Amino acid sequence: VLFDCGLIQGAPNVEARNREAFPFDPKRIDAVVLSHAHIDHAGRLPLLVKAGFRGPIYAHRASRDLCRIMLKDSAFLQEKDADIENRKRARKGMKPIEALYDQNDVRRTLRMFKPLEYEATEEILPGVTLRLQDAGHILGAAIVSCDITDEDVQRTLVYSGDLGHASNTLLCPPATPRKADLVLLESTYGDRNHRSYEDTLEETRQVIEDALEAGGNILIPAFAVGRTQDLLYLFSRYYDDWHLERAQIFLDSPLAIDATEVYQRHLDLLDPAVVEDFDLSQIGRLPNLRLSRTPAQSMAINRVRDGAIIIAGSGMCNGGRIRHHLKHNVWRRGCHIIMIGFQASGTLGRQLVDGAKHIRLWGEGIQVNAEVHTIGGYSAHADQDGLVRWYQNFDGRPPVRLVHGEPHAQEALAERLQRDAAADVGIQRRERGYDLVGRRDQ
Repeated sequence: VLFDCGLIQGAPNVEARNREAFPFDPKRIDAVVLSHAHIDHAGRLPLLVKAGFRGPIYAHRASRDLCRIMLKDSAFLQEKDADIENRKRARKGMKPIEALYDQNDVRRTLRMFKPLEYEATEEILPGVTLRLQDAGHILGAAIVSCDITDEDVQRTLVYSGDLGHASNTLLCPPATPRKADLVLLESTYGDRNHRSYEDTLEETRQVIEDALEAGGNILIPAFAVGRTQDLLYLFSRYYDDWHLERAQIFLDSPLAIDATEVYQRHLDLLDPAVVEDFDLSQIGRLPNLRLSRTPAQSMAINRVRDGAIIIAGSGMCNGGRIRHHLKHNVWRRGCHIIMIGFQASGTLGRQLVDGAKHIRLWGEGIQVNAEVHTIGGYSAHADQDGLVRWYQNFDGRPPVRLVHGEPHAQEALAERLQRDAAADVGIQRRERGYDLVGRRDQ
Protein backbone atom coordinates (compact mmCIF):
# COMPACT_ATOMS: atom_id res chain seq x y z
CA VAL A 1 0.00 0.00 0.00
CA LEU A 2 1.48 3.31 -1.09
CA PHE A 3 0.69 6.54 0.77
CA ASP A 4 0.79 9.52 -1.62
CA CYS A 5 2.78 9.85 -4.83
CA GLY A 6 3.71 13.49 -5.30
CA LEU A 7 5.91 15.56 -7.56
CA ILE A 8 9.24 16.54 -6.04
CA GLN A 9 9.52 20.33 -6.00
CA GLY A 10 12.44 22.72 -5.60
CA ALA A 11 15.54 23.60 -7.57
CA PRO A 12 15.90 22.11 -11.10
CA ASN A 13 18.41 19.49 -9.96
CA VAL A 14 15.96 18.40 -7.23
CA GLU A 15 12.99 18.26 -9.60
CA ALA A 16 15.05 16.09 -11.95
CA ARG A 17 14.45 13.26 -9.45
CA ASN A 18 10.88 13.04 -10.78
CA ARG A 19 12.28 11.20 -13.80
CA GLU A 20 14.06 8.59 -11.71
CA ALA A 21 12.56 5.11 -11.58
CA PHE A 22 10.36 4.37 -8.58
CA PRO A 23 12.25 2.47 -5.83
CA PHE A 24 9.68 -0.32 -6.14
CA ASP A 25 7.80 -2.09 -8.92
CA PRO A 26 4.55 -0.13 -9.52
CA LYS A 27 2.91 -3.31 -10.80
CA ARG A 28 3.28 -4.88 -7.33
CA ILE A 29 1.49 -2.05 -5.49
CA ASP A 30 -2.01 -3.25 -4.54
CA ALA A 31 -3.51 0.14 -3.60
CA VAL A 32 -2.69 3.82 -3.17
CA VAL A 33 -4.05 5.97 -0.34
CA LEU A 34 -3.95 9.68 -1.15
CA SER A 35 -3.94 12.08 1.80
CA HIS A 36 -4.86 15.16 -0.26
CA ALA A 37 -4.79 16.72 -3.69
CA HIS A 38 -1.81 19.08 -3.49
CA ILE A 39 0.54 18.31 -6.34
CA ASP A 40 3.46 17.46 -4.02
CA HIS A 41 1.30 14.58 -2.77
CA ALA A 42 -0.69 13.59 -5.87
CA GLY A 43 1.38 14.84 -8.80
CA ARG A 44 3.14 11.59 -9.78
CA LEU A 45 0.05 9.39 -9.66
CA PRO A 46 -0.27 9.49 -13.48
CA LEU A 47 3.40 8.50 -13.75
CA LEU A 48 2.72 5.57 -11.40
CA VAL A 49 -0.12 4.45 -13.66
CA LYS A 50 2.06 4.97 -16.72
CA ALA A 51 4.64 2.67 -15.08
CA GLY A 52 2.13 -0.13 -14.60
CA PHE A 53 0.10 0.47 -11.42
CA ARG A 54 -3.45 -0.84 -11.85
CA GLY A 55 -4.96 -0.83 -8.36
CA PRO A 56 -7.48 1.50 -6.72
CA ILE A 57 -6.61 4.99 -5.44
CA TYR A 58 -8.45 5.72 -2.18
CA ALA A 59 -9.05 9.38 -1.29
CA HIS A 60 -11.70 11.62 0.18
CA ARG A 61 -14.39 12.55 -2.35
CA ALA A 62 -13.28 16.21 -2.34
CA SER A 63 -9.68 15.18 -3.04
CA ARG A 64 -10.92 13.20 -6.03
CA ASP A 65 -12.77 16.26 -7.34
CA LEU A 66 -9.73 18.50 -6.86
CA CYS A 67 -7.45 15.95 -8.55
CA ARG A 68 -9.69 16.06 -11.61
CA ILE A 69 -8.55 19.63 -12.23
CA MET A 70 -5.09 19.58 -10.66
CA LEU A 71 -3.76 16.52 -12.46
CA LYS A 72 -5.06 17.79 -15.81
CA ASP A 73 -3.30 21.09 -15.16
CA SER A 74 -0.12 19.26 -14.15
CA ALA A 75 -0.17 17.20 -17.37
CA PHE A 76 -0.57 20.39 -19.40
CA LEU A 77 2.52 21.83 -17.69
CA GLN A 78 4.48 18.59 -18.19
CA GLU A 79 3.69 18.60 -21.90
CA LYS A 80 4.50 22.30 -22.20
CA ASP A 81 7.85 21.91 -20.39
CA ALA A 82 8.78 18.96 -22.60
CA ASP A 83 7.92 20.96 -25.72
CA ILE A 84 10.13 23.88 -24.62
CA GLU A 85 12.99 21.56 -23.73
CA ASN A 86 12.72 19.70 -27.03
CA ARG A 87 13.01 22.92 -29.01
CA LYS A 88 16.29 23.60 -27.22
CA ARG A 89 17.48 20.04 -27.76
CA ALA A 90 16.61 20.16 -31.46
CA ARG A 91 18.80 23.23 -31.92
CA LYS A 92 21.67 21.31 -30.30
CA GLY A 93 21.10 18.13 -32.29
CA MET A 94 20.02 16.21 -29.19
CA LYS A 95 17.33 13.54 -28.91
CA PRO A 96 13.92 14.75 -27.71
CA ILE A 97 12.55 13.85 -24.28
CA GLU A 98 9.09 12.59 -23.44
CA ALA A 99 6.73 14.49 -21.14
CA LEU A 100 6.66 13.00 -17.67
CA TYR A 101 3.02 12.11 -18.39
CA ASP A 102 0.17 13.38 -20.54
CA GLN A 103 -3.60 13.84 -20.51
CA ASN A 104 -4.22 10.21 -21.46
CA ASP A 105 -2.29 9.10 -18.36
CA VAL A 106 -4.39 11.47 -16.25
CA ARG A 107 -7.65 10.16 -17.65
CA ARG A 108 -6.65 6.59 -16.81
CA THR A 109 -5.61 7.68 -13.33
CA LEU A 110 -8.86 9.46 -12.56
CA ARG A 111 -10.87 6.34 -13.42
CA MET A 112 -9.02 4.48 -10.63
CA PHE A 113 -10.13 6.77 -7.78
CA LYS A 114 -12.32 5.28 -5.05
CA PRO A 115 -13.94 8.15 -3.06
CA LEU A 116 -14.33 7.85 0.71
CA GLU A 117 -15.90 9.88 3.50
CA TYR A 118 -14.30 11.03 6.73
CA GLU A 119 -14.62 8.60 9.67
CA ALA A 120 -15.91 5.71 7.53
CA THR A 121 -13.94 2.45 7.68
CA GLU A 122 -13.09 0.53 4.53
CA GLU A 123 -11.33 -2.80 4.17
CA ILE A 124 -9.13 -2.02 1.19
CA LEU A 125 -7.24 -5.33 1.19
CA PRO A 126 -7.54 -8.54 3.22
CA GLY A 127 -6.42 -7.57 6.74
CA VAL A 128 -6.00 -3.85 5.93
CA THR A 129 -8.72 -1.47 7.12
CA LEU A 130 -8.56 2.22 6.26
CA ARG A 131 -10.06 5.25 7.98
CA LEU A 132 -9.70 8.87 6.87
CA GLN A 133 -10.09 11.78 9.31
CA ASP A 134 -10.14 15.49 8.64
CA ALA A 135 -6.61 16.93 8.56
CA GLY A 136 -7.80 20.56 8.35
CA HIS A 137 -5.21 21.38 5.67
CA ILE A 138 -7.16 21.85 2.43
CA LEU A 139 -10.54 20.63 1.27
CA GLY A 140 -10.62 16.84 1.56
CA ALA A 141 -7.22 16.55 3.25
CA ALA A 142 -7.02 13.47 5.44
CA ILE A 143 -5.15 11.88 8.30
CA VAL A 144 -4.73 8.25 7.26
CA SER A 145 -5.16 5.43 9.78
CA CYS A 146 -4.52 1.83 8.74
CA ASP A 147 -5.38 -1.13 10.98
CA ILE A 148 -3.29 -4.07 9.79
CA THR A 149 -3.94 -7.68 10.82
CA ASP A 150 -1.61 -10.55 9.87
CA GLU A 151 -2.51 -13.84 11.52
CA ASP A 152 -2.46 -13.04 15.26
CA VAL A 153 -0.61 -9.71 14.99
CA GLN A 154 -2.49 -6.40 14.84
CA ARG A 155 -0.88 -3.00 14.34
CA THR A 156 -2.15 0.53 13.65
CA LEU A 157 -0.22 2.89 11.41
CA VAL A 158 -1.17 6.58 11.35
CA TYR A 159 0.07 8.96 8.66
CA SER A 160 -0.62 12.62 9.40
CA GLY A 161 -0.67 13.76 5.79
CA ASP A 162 -0.33 17.55 5.96
CA LEU A 163 -1.86 18.84 9.20
CA GLY A 164 -3.73 22.12 9.14
CA HIS A 165 -3.06 25.18 11.24
CA ALA A 166 -5.50 25.65 14.13
CA SER A 167 -6.58 29.05 12.77
CA ASN A 168 -7.16 27.83 9.21
CA THR A 169 -9.70 30.28 7.84
CA LEU A 170 -12.26 27.96 6.27
CA LEU A 171 -11.67 24.46 7.60
CA CYS A 172 -12.19 22.54 10.80
CA PRO A 173 -9.14 21.84 13.02
CA PRO A 174 -7.33 18.53 12.51
CA ALA A 175 -8.83 15.41 14.06
CA THR A 176 -6.86 13.81 16.89
CA PRO A 177 -6.44 10.02 16.62
CA ARG A 178 -5.60 8.30 19.90
CA LYS A 179 -4.26 4.88 18.90
CA ALA A 180 -1.12 4.07 16.89
CA ASP A 181 1.81 1.69 16.87
CA LEU A 182 3.70 4.01 14.51
CA VAL A 183 3.07 7.63 13.54
CA LEU A 184 4.38 9.15 10.31
CA LEU A 185 4.35 12.90 10.98
CA GLU A 186 4.89 15.77 8.54
CA SER A 187 7.44 18.41 9.58
CA THR A 188 7.08 21.32 7.15
CA TYR A 189 7.14 23.92 9.94
CA GLY A 190 8.90 21.77 12.49
CA ASP A 191 11.37 24.54 13.31
CA ARG A 192 9.09 27.54 13.87
CA ASN A 193 5.75 28.88 15.06
CA HIS A 194 3.35 31.09 13.14
CA ARG A 195 2.30 34.59 14.09
CA SER A 196 -1.05 34.91 15.82
CA TYR A 197 -4.04 35.10 13.53
CA GLU A 198 -5.02 38.51 14.88
CA ASP A 199 -1.55 39.94 14.20
CA THR A 200 -1.62 38.37 10.73
CA LEU A 201 -4.89 40.07 9.84
CA GLU A 202 -3.63 43.42 11.11
CA GLU A 203 -0.38 43.06 9.16
CA THR A 204 -2.31 42.25 6.00
CA ARG A 205 -4.53 45.29 6.45
CA GLN A 206 -1.50 47.53 6.99
CA VAL A 207 0.42 46.20 3.99
CA ILE A 208 -2.57 46.62 1.68
CA GLU A 209 -3.26 50.12 2.98
CA ASP A 210 0.38 51.22 2.57
CA ALA A 211 0.67 49.68 -0.87
CA LEU A 212 -2.50 51.25 -2.22
CA GLU A 213 -1.47 54.64 -0.84
CA ALA A 214 1.97 54.27 -2.44
CA GLY A 215 0.32 53.79 -5.81
CA GLY A 216 1.89 50.47 -6.77
CA ASN A 217 0.53 47.01 -7.45
CA ILE A 218 0.36 44.15 -4.96
CA LEU A 219 1.39 40.68 -6.11
CA ILE A 220 0.31 37.67 -4.07
CA PRO A 221 1.77 34.31 -5.18
CA ALA A 222 -0.80 31.85 -3.91
CA PHE A 223 -1.40 28.13 -4.07
CA ALA A 224 -4.43 27.50 -6.26
CA VAL A 225 -6.01 25.15 -3.74
CA GLY A 226 -6.49 26.32 -0.16
CA ARG A 227 -4.68 29.61 0.10
CA THR A 228 -6.54 31.30 -2.74
CA GLN A 229 -9.93 30.36 -1.30
CA ASP A 230 -8.87 31.65 2.13
CA LEU A 231 -7.84 34.96 0.57
CA LEU A 232 -11.09 35.38 -1.33
CA TYR A 233 -13.06 34.70 1.83
CA LEU A 234 -11.00 37.20 3.85
CA PHE A 235 -11.23 39.84 1.13
CA SER A 236 -15.00 39.41 1.16
CA ARG A 237 -15.25 39.49 4.95
CA TYR A 238 -12.93 42.48 5.46
CA TYR A 239 -13.83 44.32 2.29
CA ASP A 240 -14.91 47.46 4.15
CA ASP A 241 -12.34 47.31 6.98
CA TRP A 242 -9.44 46.96 4.53
CA HIS A 243 -10.93 49.55 2.12
CA LEU A 244 -10.62 47.13 -0.76
CA GLU A 245 -13.03 49.17 -2.84
CA ARG A 246 -9.95 51.20 -3.86
CA ALA A 247 -8.34 48.22 -5.60
CA GLN A 248 -8.82 46.16 -8.70
CA ILE A 249 -8.56 42.53 -7.59
CA PHE A 250 -7.46 39.95 -10.16
CA LEU A 251 -7.58 36.20 -9.70
CA ASP A 252 -5.23 35.22 -12.52
CA SER A 253 -5.34 31.45 -12.36
CA PRO A 254 -7.73 29.15 -14.25
CA LEU A 255 -6.79 26.37 -11.82
CA ALA A 256 -7.64 28.48 -8.76
CA ILE A 257 -10.95 29.54 -10.33
CA ASP A 258 -11.88 25.90 -10.92
CA ALA A 259 -10.73 24.93 -7.42
CA THR A 260 -12.91 27.65 -5.89
CA GLU A 261 -15.92 26.13 -7.66
CA VAL A 262 -15.01 22.74 -6.11
CA TYR A 263 -14.92 24.38 -2.66
CA GLN A 264 -18.41 25.75 -3.25
CA ARG A 265 -19.67 22.25 -4.08
CA HIS A 266 -18.37 20.92 -0.75
CA LEU A 267 -19.54 23.52 1.76
CA ASP A 268 -20.48 20.71 4.13
CA LEU A 269 -16.76 20.14 4.78
CA LEU A 270 -16.06 23.70 5.94
CA ASP A 271 -16.03 24.96 9.51
CA PRO A 272 -19.70 25.32 10.58
CA ALA A 273 -18.83 28.52 12.44
CA VAL A 274 -17.60 30.08 9.20
CA VAL A 275 -20.67 28.93 7.29
CA GLU A 276 -22.91 30.42 9.98
CA ASP A 277 -20.89 33.64 10.22
CA PHE A 278 -20.68 34.46 6.55
CA ASP A 279 -22.50 33.78 3.31
CA LEU A 280 -19.96 31.54 1.63
CA SER A 281 -21.78 31.81 -1.67
CA GLN A 282 -19.98 35.14 -1.95
CA ILE A 283 -16.53 33.54 -2.14
CA GLY A 284 -15.08 34.58 -5.47
CA ARG A 285 -17.83 37.17 -6.05
CA LEU A 286 -16.25 40.37 -4.77
CA PRO A 287 -17.67 43.39 -6.60
CA ASN A 288 -14.25 44.41 -7.94
CA LEU A 289 -12.88 40.91 -8.57
CA ARG A 290 -11.87 40.01 -12.10
CA LEU A 291 -11.45 36.35 -12.98
CA SER A 292 -8.70 35.84 -15.54
CA ARG A 293 -8.85 32.55 -17.45
CA THR A 294 -7.29 33.21 -20.84
CA PRO A 295 -3.69 34.22 -21.65
CA ALA A 296 -5.04 37.41 -23.24
CA GLN A 297 -6.85 38.35 -20.02
CA SER A 298 -3.69 37.67 -18.04
CA MET A 299 -1.52 39.80 -20.31
CA ALA A 300 -4.01 42.67 -20.11
CA ILE A 301 -3.37 42.91 -16.35
CA ASN A 302 0.19 44.02 -17.07
CA ARG A 303 -1.16 47.29 -18.44
CA VAL A 304 -2.45 48.16 -14.94
CA ARG A 305 0.27 50.28 -13.34
CA ASP A 306 -1.18 50.82 -9.87
CA GLY A 307 -4.00 49.87 -7.55
CA ALA A 308 -4.09 46.19 -8.57
CA ILE A 309 -4.07 43.22 -6.24
CA ILE A 310 -2.96 40.26 -8.37
CA ILE A 311 -3.41 36.73 -7.01
CA ALA A 312 -1.66 34.18 -9.23
CA GLY A 313 0.18 30.88 -9.09
CA SER A 314 2.41 29.24 -8.57
CA GLY A 315 2.64 29.76 -4.83
CA MET A 316 6.44 29.31 -4.83
CA CYS A 317 6.94 31.40 -8.02
CA ASN A 318 8.62 28.46 -9.74
CA GLY A 319 6.11 28.49 -12.60
CA GLY A 320 2.79 29.89 -13.69
CA ARG A 321 1.51 33.36 -14.41
CA ILE A 322 2.98 34.99 -11.30
CA ARG A 323 6.37 34.98 -13.02
CA HIS A 324 5.03 37.24 -15.78
CA HIS A 325 3.64 39.64 -13.20
CA LEU A 326 6.96 39.65 -11.37
CA LYS A 327 8.71 40.53 -14.62
CA HIS A 328 6.44 43.57 -15.01
CA ASN A 329 6.45 44.69 -11.37
CA VAL A 330 9.34 43.40 -9.24
CA TRP A 331 11.72 46.12 -10.47
CA ARG A 332 9.25 48.93 -9.72
CA ARG A 333 9.52 50.92 -6.50
CA GLY A 334 6.15 51.25 -4.78
CA CYS A 335 5.08 47.74 -5.72
CA HIS A 336 4.64 45.10 -3.05
CA ILE A 337 4.90 41.30 -2.99
CA ILE A 338 3.07 39.45 -0.22
CA MET A 339 4.38 35.92 0.41
CA ILE A 340 1.76 33.89 2.28
CA GLY A 341 2.88 30.30 1.81
CA PHE A 342 5.77 27.93 2.37
CA GLN A 343 8.70 28.53 0.01
CA ALA A 344 10.82 25.45 -0.64
CA SER A 345 14.58 25.70 -0.86
CA GLY A 346 15.76 26.43 -4.41
CA THR A 347 12.55 28.13 -5.58
CA LEU A 348 12.24 31.71 -6.79
CA GLY A 349 9.84 32.39 -3.93
CA ARG A 350 12.51 31.39 -1.41
CA GLN A 351 14.98 33.75 -3.10
CA LEU A 352 12.56 36.64 -2.66
CA VAL A 353 11.83 35.74 0.96
CA ASP A 354 15.58 35.54 1.65
CA GLY A 355 16.05 39.09 0.37
CA ALA A 356 17.47 38.59 -3.13
CA LYS A 357 18.37 41.89 -4.78
CA HIS A 358 18.35 40.40 -8.27
CA ILE A 359 16.42 37.50 -9.79
CA ARG A 360 16.44 35.81 -13.17
CA LEU A 361 13.34 35.22 -15.29
CA TRP A 362 13.67 33.49 -18.65
CA GLY A 363 17.39 34.19 -18.65
CA GLU A 364 17.01 37.91 -17.95
CA GLY A 365 18.44 39.48 -14.80
CA ILE A 366 15.95 41.76 -13.02
CA GLN A 367 16.55 44.05 -10.05
CA VAL A 368 14.25 43.62 -7.06
CA ASN A 369 12.95 47.03 -5.99
CA ALA A 370 9.49 45.96 -4.85
CA GLU A 371 8.97 45.52 -1.13
CA VAL A 372 8.63 41.87 -0.10
CA HIS A 373 6.44 40.97 2.89
CA THR A 374 6.38 37.50 4.42
CA ILE A 375 3.15 36.86 6.33
CA GLY A 376 3.31 33.41 7.89
CA GLY A 377 0.08 33.34 9.86
CA TYR A 378 -1.96 32.15 6.87
CA SER A 379 -0.10 28.88 6.58
CA ALA A 380 -2.23 25.83 5.94
CA HIS A 381 0.35 23.78 7.88
CA ALA A 382 0.52 23.29 11.62
CA ASP A 383 3.51 25.00 13.22
CA GLN A 384 5.92 23.39 15.68
CA ASP A 385 3.61 23.85 18.67
CA GLY A 386 0.69 22.45 16.68
CA LEU A 387 2.63 19.38 15.54
CA VAL A 388 3.75 18.62 19.09
CA ARG A 389 0.24 19.09 20.52
CA TRP A 390 -1.22 16.81 17.85
CA TYR A 391 1.27 14.06 18.63
CA GLN A 392 0.65 14.37 22.38
CA ASN A 393 -2.97 13.26 21.85
CA PHE A 394 -1.81 9.69 21.19
CA ASP A 395 -2.07 7.21 24.02
CA GLY A 396 1.22 5.74 25.19
CA ARG A 397 3.52 7.97 23.11
CA PRO A 398 3.97 5.65 20.09
CA PRO A 399 7.14 5.79 17.96
CA VAL A 400 7.07 8.68 15.50
CA ARG A 401 9.05 9.07 12.27
CA LEU A 402 9.27 12.46 10.62
CA VAL A 403 8.60 12.92 6.91
CA HIS A 404 7.85 15.78 4.49
CA GLY A 405 10.14 18.53 5.76
CA GLU A 406 13.54 20.09 5.16
CA PRO A 407 16.39 18.69 7.29
CA HIS A 408 16.70 21.64 9.68
CA ALA A 409 12.95 21.60 10.34
CA GLN A 410 12.97 17.86 11.00
CA GLU A 411 15.94 18.09 13.35
CA ALA A 412 14.33 20.90 15.35
CA LEU A 413 11.02 19.03 15.63
CA ALA A 414 12.76 15.78 16.62
CA GLU A 415 14.57 17.59 19.42
CA ARG A 416 11.33 19.20 20.64
CA LEU A 417 9.39 15.91 20.58
CA GLN A 418 12.13 14.17 22.54
CA ARG A 419 12.33 16.95 25.10
CA ASP A 420 8.65 17.77 25.63
CA ALA A 421 6.90 14.51 24.74
CA ALA A 422 9.52 11.88 25.61
CA ALA A 423 8.92 10.46 22.15
CA ASP A 424 10.82 7.70 20.38
CA VAL A 425 11.39 9.93 17.35
CA GLY A 426 13.44 9.45 14.22
CA ILE A 427 13.82 11.16 10.87
CA GLN A 428 12.78 8.85 8.06
CA ARG A 429 15.41 8.39 5.35
CA ARG A 430 14.99 7.16 1.82
CA GLU A 431 15.00 3.38 1.47
CA ARG A 432 14.95 2.83 5.25
CA GLY A 433 12.29 0.60 6.78
CA TYR A 434 10.45 0.10 10.04
CA ASP A 435 9.40 -3.32 11.36
CA LEU A 436 5.89 -2.90 12.76
CA VAL A 437 5.94 -6.33 14.40
CA GLY A 438 9.26 -5.89 16.18
CA ARG A 439 8.74 -2.13 16.52
CA ARG A 440 12.22 -1.20 15.34
CA ASP A 441 13.96 0.51 12.44
CA GLN A 442 15.41 -1.64 9.69
